[in-house]
Amino acid sequence: MMAGELVDNKGRGDAEWRWPSIHPEGRKFGLIALAISMVFLLFFQWDIIGWPLLALTGGVFAFFRDPERVVPQDDKYIVSPADGLVSLITEMDPPAELTGDDGSGRAGLPPDKAIRISIFMSVFDVHINRAPIGGTVRRVIYIPGKFMNADLDKASEENERQHILIERADGMAIGFTQIAGLVARRIVPFVKPGDMIAAGQRIGLIRFGSRVDVYLPAGTDPKVLIGQKMIAGETILAEVGQQKLIEGIAQ
Repeated sequence: MMAGELVDNKGRGDAEWRWPSIHPEGRKFGLIALAISMVFLLFFQWDIIGWPLLALTGGVFAFFRDPERVVPQDDKYIVSPADGLVSLITEMDPPAELTGDDGSGRAGLPPDKAIRISIFMSVFDVHINRAPIGGTVRRVIYIPGKFMNADLDKASEENERQHILIERADGMAIGFTQIAGLVARRIVPFVKPGDMIAAGQRIGLIRFGSRVDVYLPAGTDPKVLIGQKMIAGETILAEVGQQKLIEGIAQ
């Protein structure tokens, strides 16, 4: 399937499997690991080191894989910004960086409590993050911090993180936060304030294990459950304005 091709459930579009591409951000790491492994295998003939390093090279390339995604084309849907597992759904105040005036005279998210969905990404997940809605990027705020386990709730306030606010043409805004984890040491943005983006568009990545928190608009309940597997740009997190909590059974 070509990028940007229209697909639907009425027979349009072709389905085929293909190897996912490697994002340019990760190619240099993979090539460095490959070069080091070749030195040990070909020059020193230290198989006990060279072969594990070669396996590690494959893992590095796999970590930075960047598969195509089929994004639902309907403004009422909020899609997952990350691959991974829903680790927490709670109601709390959004970060101060996403609320109030940012100095430009433009308000951010309401300061009232909002439902937050936390998505934990292991080192085995795709780490390219995508926009949950289409609109204009209003804020990209990076905050240095610690590198504790991203699965902990306090990581939202203490870890290295980056807040992003996207506003639609109708004024509805979604805020979400990329949070670095134990191994992660760099959050890489692909967008900046003022950029116009589409739902499901690539907006950044977090290297080597992390988490993303999404703050839903008022009057919107999640359509996902704790423990559910997310696919960035495809899984529908919520439907704007719909309040109907769901329950599930793990089996």
